[in-house]
Amino acid sequence: MKTAPDRMSCTEIDIPVDVRVLSIEGPSGPLDARLYRAKARSTGLADTLVVFFHAGGFTSGSLEESDGCMRDLASRIDAALLAPTYTQAPDQPFPAAAEDAYAAIADCAAHPRRYQWTGKRLVVGGVEAGGNLAAVAALMARDRGGPPLAGQLLISPMLDPGLTSCSMRSAAAKDVDAQIASVCAEGYREYLPRPSDRFHPYACPLASTRLKGLPPTLMVSIAGDPLRDEADAYVAKLLAAGVSVQTFVMAVPTEACSLVDANARCRASSDDTSFAAMASFIASVS
Repeated sequence: MKTAPDRMSCTEIDIPVDVRVLSIEGPSGPLDARLYRAKARSTGLADTLVVFFHAGGFTSGSLEESDGCMRDLASRIDAALLAPTYTQAPDQPFPAAAEDAYAAIADCAAHPRRYQWTGKRLVVGGVEAGGNLAAVAALMARDRGGPPLAGQLLISPMLDPGLTSCSMRSAAAKDVDAQIASVCAEGYREYLPRPSDRFHPYACPLASTRLKGLPPTLMVSIAGDPLRDEADAYVAKLLAAGVSVQTFVMAVPTEACSLVDANARCRASSDDTSFAAMASFIASVS
């Protein structure tokens, strides 16, 4: 396991990126998607495709809101980047979003040229609720016999619907952190209205007792974030299962980059050092 603590900022990188609007056939209907590639690398097919799910606590978030983050990420990695939507609660609770996430990676594997890649390496990623869906898609791909994944990139993922970690429980004592904890709790209430679903590994990856066979993982977390401890707990379980794991810890955010907003964690990762860690991880699984 490699750990790299570093600073965090809310800057954006101005590197030209090509964006294509696509539609993916999901279990309950079409899912909007955007395919990003840095113009400097847009000739020919990419050998690696990263499928990345946006934030929003399972109830909000959109491709438009995450567009800046996706452009920043695409500009720094040697890969094509696909950002799909997914069904949101409470209109359609679990397992709708999880099945959408799996459908997205399955369609990418079935039709690689449509997504401007060779079909060689598929990486799944996401931030916050999208990080949960990325981890779940990796579990589903393993359990359902594919598609094979080269890696998973998890940025401050929501992994524990019980909100039982020390960092989450202690958040109630701090005004801003209490807001974050409240947003997470409300999101889970809408996404998982049936209490029994909160222990299903496709809803709560941290509850999974079988993590062997998952792809190499990069866990990006934020010091002081209420979600930090569950990220650390998942890393420990992955390592115990023999999964290769790298970690990157960003510093506590400034007031100008509050983590209460749905896409704040994605914006927070828009930093040279965190991008370098992500680019390095994608290169390593390639």
